[in-house]
Amino acid sequence: MPHLKLSADQVLTTTRAVRKRLDFDRPVEPQVLRECLEIALQAPSGSNSQGWHFVIVTDAAKKAAIAELYLKAFDDYEAGPAQPTKQHLDDPSMAPTQERVLSSARYLADNLARVPAMLIPCCAGRPDTAGLPHGVVASIYGSILPAAWSFMLAARERGLGTCWTTLHLSYETEIAKLLGIPDDVAQVALIPIAYTRGTQFQPAPRKSLDNVLHTDGW
Repeated sequence: MPHLKLSADQVLTTTRAVRKRLDFDRPVEPQVLRECLEIALQAPSGSNSQGWHFVIVTDAAKKAAIAELYLKAFDDYEAGPAQPTKQHLDDPSMAPTQERVLSSARYLADNLARVPAMLIPCCAGRPDTAGLPHGVVASIYGSILPAAWSFMLAARERGLGTCWTTLHLSYETEIAKLLGIPDDVAQVALIPIAYTRGTQFQPAPRKSLDNVLHTDGW
């Protein structure tokens, strides 16, 4: 797949959570996934630990099993307080956007088994271990999130769509057993991967920087 030749700023501002525009029928070449992961390995990690692991799932039966668990988790999420339409209730202008987000998320949940590939970024160690200091937990997550985001940026430049999801973690134990992931390795996300239908994406509406920027204090 030829690169899109986007600028760094374009890649950073147009790497969207892609769900409804994923092309389920077009295969994703293993070499393209490897290219994106090679770039991901250049990300920083705490103490240069490089304690990351990446599980790519392309087997149809395993994708279907993961998708079944994901859908169960999504149904619980949709009924709970964290789903998109229950956010930003103090700003009615956000309602249409949040409805679109929920519709898009439901579409992915209903079709997850159809994606050509899934990526599960993992990290050595268990950030959910009782009693771990906050700084240690932050370091564990901070040693995998930059690499996972780098993968998603590299995928965007190659015409691939991705989406950061974590709902499968409600069934992390079951998925670990399915994929043979060791008990002392934590799954951090599940990233569906497919070529996109069309490659034009725009920066998303965001809160004003002035609403979230604090200089020299809160």
